This record gives sequence, structure tokens and C-alpha cells, in this order.
Amino acid sequence: MTPQEMVERALELSRNDGCVVLVDEGSTANLRFAGNTLTTNGVARSSRLTVISIAGRGVGVVSRAAVRDEQLADVVAAADAAARDAQPAEDARPLVEAGPASPHWGEDVRPTDIGVFEGFAPALGEAFSAAEAGGRRLYGFAEHSLTSTFLGTSTGVRLRHDQPTGRLELNAKSGDLKRSAWTGVSTQDFTDVDVAALGSSLAQRLEWAKTRVDLPAGRYETLLPPSAVADLMIYMFWSSGARDALDGRSVFAKPGGGTRVGEQLATLPVSLSSDPGAAGIACAPFVTAHASGRESSVFDNGLPLGRTDWIKDGRLEALLQTRYSAELSGLPVTPGIDNLIMSGPAGGPAPSLEEMIASTRRGLLVTCLWYIREVDPQTLLLTGLTRDGVYLVEHGEVVGEVNNFRFNESPVDLLGRLTEVGASAQTLPREWNDYFQRTIMPPVRVPDFNMSTVSQAS
Repeated sequence: MTPQEMVERALELSRNDGCVVLVDEGSTANLRFAGNTLTTNGVARSSRLTVISIAGRGVGVVSRAAVRDEQLADVVAAADAAARDAQPAEDARPLVEAGPASPHWGEDVRPTDIGVFEGFAPALGEAFSAAEAGGRRLYGFAEHSLTSTFLGTSTGVRLRHDQPTGRLELNAKSGDLKRSAWTGVSTQDFTDVDVAALGSSLAQRLEWAKTRVDLPAGRYETLLPPSAVADLMIYMFWSSGARDALDGRSVFAKPGGGTRVGEQLATLPVSLSSDPGAAGIACAPFVTAHASGRESSVFDNGLPLGRTDWIKDGRLEALLQTRYSAELSGLPVTPGIDNLIMSGPAGGPAPSLEEMIASTRRGLLVTCLWYIREVDPQTLLLTGLTRDGVYLVEHGEVVGEVNNFRFNESPVDLLGRLTEVGASAQTLPREWNDYFQRTIMPPVRVPDFNMSTVSQAS
């Protein structure tokens, strides 16, 4: 069966009060390389069926990979039985009513393949040659995926979204393997990836690292590039559930009860938003919930999504809301969206990271963050490590590489301490790109970033 036929047949087979069916058809293509040599390449296909059956207020969810035609009835029957045995769901609501079907609902699925790298691969080969000539070695991978999601419900919803996702991670090492630098990009199709420019940037960072400066732990004026900002903002976004705030379990809980929506979080008029139609990072314009949780509800499947301001001009505007949590909080329904955009003050051009470096008297320039973990949910205090290059900037110039650090910072607290926000651009988060890739972020200046201890990582 085609994915569309599987949706229709599963809905027909269900004998309960309501049913939601999701079919995800995925494909991936990848290139991997090490030491200036391509090592492997490959393609893969995947398929997953999720049946959400509703009996009264009970919900049964069964999800299976690679379901064959003759197995479909058993999957639906299992979901129906689980719903009849389930306790009433607290988030139970009427299923979303049908609107217009996706215009490309009936089209065939066109998987990605190795041809997506047709223009990129020769440029990568040239980057290998340039690195070899310069005594450097390049390591990393390029990956492209395409996931087609089909959503059908017993109320007549028929929606489809095709999501292309690409990422490139490049790590350059000196010939003796003692110096390392990283960069990465997010892309939809690899036609916009400038491998030569990325290679030149890595070469410059390895040159900076020829001079070593050891610094103690402490608070330093620090420039965080878009990738590092993305990792911090993503964690804050994931932690912004309205239910946790209402229950007093998060940094967004208001003392005495309620949420901090409406409170000024940042001195500078920064904004954080999501928009399914944002150029370059477009994502599904409707809710796809494979299971219910504190920030998602299977009953909201098919709910339309539009631009949502989470923070506007420094003020907290919204938290992650299902229809159920919105009734509890009295706030608008604002479900999660699969991209994130941060911008600084409006009016006038924002500085580039290079311009921010040039205006720095003395401070640190970070490449990226990794191994980020939560320390305290009440303040959203995070800890983690710097990686692949921390550089000392003096009088507008990078003068050398310093040791790595462990940091302790809250992204919410950081918002209130920013002194400069640069120009936003599409970026790849280093830590979270396996789970969340579509971001547009600026570089930022923090006057007193807490490098809590020296790290021996290299």
C-alpha cells in the first residue's frame, strides 16, 4: 500500500470512537570522510506507522516500523484494545475538525538519494586538496534526509508535509593532530553550502591556535557565535512548557502561582520566535503528535500552526501550550514548532561576528558548546564544555587559543545580561543537531560569561 492507502485503510479498520493515523516515510543519504579522504557513503529508507485510537476518553497508541499490508489490521486492533483498557486521558478533547486537504496529499513520495550531493561533492574534493596542501586534515560528514509525514483522522483531516533536512559538520586538524577547529552548517539541499569558505575559516582558526595562552577559570567578556547561541536557546525552548510552569517546576513559574508570561526577561529588545514558513528553515505547518506529553497532545493532531512570538522585545510572550494546558493557564494555544529564530534590536544593521571581534578590547571568542546538561530546572542553570577552539581577543584581534572551560550559565539569565546582539543567520547547533536543526541565530556579547572551571578536554 502507498502511505495514503495505509492511512485510509487504518481509519476504516478502527472500531472505536475516533482514530488518528500518522505515516512517516523517511530516506537519508550521507557522505563520511576522514583525513582528507571520503570513507563511506550510503542511502537508507524507513517507514513508520502510528495508530492513535480513542475510546471515550481513553487513548491507545501503537507505533510500528516497516508495517506490511497483512500486519495493518493487527496494529489497528492493538491500538483499539489499548484505548478501551486505558484510563481517561486528562488532555482528551474533540479531534481537530477537517479543513482543506494538503494539495499534494496524493502525490508519490520522492526519496532523497546520493544525487543531492552532486554539486557539493566536487567542492568537498577541492577542500580536501586545499587542506592537504596546507598541512591540514579534514574530518566529518554530510547528511541529507527527507521525511514525508501523512496525517489522517476520523474527522476528515488529510494533511501532508515533506521535510528536507541537511547538515554538514567539518572538523579540521593540524598535521600533528594537536590543534582542532570545527564548523557546521544546516541546509535544505546542499546547493547553498560554500565549502571553500568553510575550509578557509577553519584554516584561520588553526593558525590562531599556534599561539597558546592558558587562562584561569572566571567570568570573561565572551562572544558566543550563532551555533552556541542556538544550543542555549533550544534548551530554553524545550524547557518552556506551560504545564511545568503552572506546576511550579520550571524557570518560567511565577512565584505564588501562574507563569511568567508578560514579564521582561531581557534588557535589550531581543525576540525569539518560530514560523513554519520561515525561508530556509520551513517546517510542518500543523501539529503532528505521535504521543501525548506535558507539551504535546495527540488530540491536537492537525491543529494549524502559524508564526509564534515566544519572546518579543525582551518580554516573555508565550509558552509551549496544548489545548488542554491553554485551558488551565487561560493563555492562547501555542503548540511547539520545529524551528527557532532569534533576532536583536530592530532599526539599523546589526554587526557581524567579525565586527564584534574588532570592537572587543579583551575577551574570549567561543567556537561551540557541547555536553550540555541541566543543573537546576528552577533557574534553568546549565553546565557544559567548550570545544574545538576558545580564542583570546585583545584590542580587536585574535591573539591565540586558550584552554577549554566548563561553563555554568542559565540562558534565561543570559538574556538579561546581553550587551550586544549581532546579525542573525541560519546556523547549525553543535550539541542538539540530532534533534533540532532549523535555527536562525545571532552572535551575542556577554560581559561576564561564567567559565566556572578549566577543562582538560582537548
